[in-house]
Amino acid sequence: MTQTTEASVVQEPQTDSRRRRTRVHRAWFVAAVAFVTITGAAAFRSLPGLLIDPLHQEFHWSRGTIGLAVSINLALYGLTAPFAAALMDRFGIRRVVAAALGVIALGSGATVWMTAAWQLLLCWGLLVGLGSGSMALAFAATVTNRWFTERRGLVTGILTAASASGQLIFLPLLSWIVSEHDWRPAAVTVALAALAVVPFVWLLLRDHPADVGLKPYGAKEFVPKPEPVPGAARRTVKVLFSAVRTGPFWLLAGTFAICGASTNGLIQTHFVPAAHDHGMPITAAASLLAVIGVFDVAGTIASGWFTDRFDPRRLLAVYYALRGVSLLFLPMLLAPSVQLPMVFFIVFYGLDWVATVPPTLALCREQYGDDSAIVFGWVLASHQVGAALVAFLGGVARDTFGSYDVVWYASGALCAAAALMALVIRRKPVARVALA
Repeated sequence: MTQTTEASVVQEPQTDSRRRRTRVHRAWFVAAVAFVTITGAAAFRSLPGLLIDPLHQEFHWSRGTIGLAVSINLALYGLTAPFAAALMDRFGIRRVVAAALGVIALGSGATVWMTAAWQLLLCWGLLVGLGSGSMALAFAATVTNRWFTERRGLVTGILTAASASGQLIFLPLLSWIVSEHDWRPAAVTVALAALAVVPFVWLLLRDHPADVGLKPYGAKEFVPKPEPVPGAARRTVKVLFSAVRTGPFWLLAGTFAICGASTNGLIQTHFVPAAHDHGMPITAAASLLAVIGVFDVAGTIASGWFTDRFDPRRLLAVYYALRGVSLLFLPMLLAPSVQLPMVFFIVFYGLDWVATVPPTLALCREQYGDDSAIVFGWVLASHQVGAALVAFLGGVARDTFGSYDVVWYASGALCAAAALMALVIRRKPVARVALA
């Protein structure tokens, strides 16, 4: 009886094949829900930078204390990702993402009642960090791996661009709320945004195509849903121990650490103060930084399209090489006013901002098969570590040398090293074997 039922699910009626071809595959609806979820997650990542001055003025906490909460948030954003990917294999995507949204709502909403600095570390550092990390790029990798066989690079690019889209939407909104209505309504807005996404996740997101009797998009055969994998934390660590014994992991982690160092750690953290050092108004510098997000969307989606068609190693080499060259020219472009060469730099850097994600994920998938989402989570952790180091060391260099010039030159050299590292990654044969 069971065999008959399964066969009826696997075999599609011949008379219905034309109708099937004309319908939009369910995978695209799942990707759309994931896009909305990741877009909403950008709200949780946009607010911490807006809280520093209001919290300092109201509670007289040092900026170092407030910055520590942001640092915990960023660190957990990266370190939670691989464990979240394993939890999705164990309990399903819907449950993990819905729980993460609930944790974010709790952490953000509870900040309105805090009176001590440790409560900020707990609410925004720990809770929001854990929740947002569970919806990091490892979530996008899990959705892409399960629901798509074709167009994986394109879907990865779209879901990666969702984060930039969210910052474009929420950063101006939250900034306006903070300036006009204080920081508490902004924190409540983030909590409500998290809760608003939960029904969409629970009702529309599905863990696997087999749950609705479908093949993954582009697959020629039906793929049964794998059994839940017990011991999520143990598996995550086991995959890491297996991955670190392979050369490609260190090359991928190293290049992605440089990616984080040259984007979130460098430009996102130090571009505005560096431009202000040269006489540019802070509002103008911040506007240029926001423009990067606009072109980030186009660049990431285009990179996903390229990844489906070209060698991802060569794409990474080109991206890092061009990024390095642009950083070497940046000290000459900084001026009191916005000139055309600076506009060109902003457009170019926006196109290249996270264009590295689709080819990096493609190489993880090629090298590590079913464990690729977890491995990519660890690679993403290296991205955050690189960002954190340069965010700190860039400030030290500014204090020591009186300018950021040495930071731009050193980062350009690091990008050149990343380009070489990408080229020496060995491609794996078509047959793929999971690590654990």
